[in-house]
Amino acid sequence: MSTTESVLDHHLEAFGSQNLKETMADYSESAVLITHGETFRGHEEITGVFEDFFAEFSQDGVDFSLEEKRVEDDYAYIVWNADTPENSYDFATDTFVIRDGEIVAQTIGTVVDPKD
Repeated sequence: MSTTESVLDHHLEAFGSQNLKETMADYSESAVLITHGETFRGHEEITGVFEDFFAEFSQDGVDFSLEEKRVEDDYAYIVWNADTPENSYDFATDTFVIRDGEIVAQTIGTVVDPKD
């Protein structure tokens, strides 16, 4: 069985390499992703979220910084910021619930300054 930290590390590595298949391998089939104003359920809906992120974060000139990572039992928390050609992510945080080696729930909160 994977530990919470190893699942989180794999997720961060897969996200960093823009590998959609490996990113989604971390999620249970019934996972829930909650963002401001929207809830995404299951692989199909969550895949769409990451397709959008990867389209933005794969552009030239993206700067991503992981500021904090904490793990406690089945819970993981990260704080990050990023600068893309489209947006400045001045503050972003994700919380993960990881059970039996899979992400079963995630929240994402961001303070985003769109570039014109």
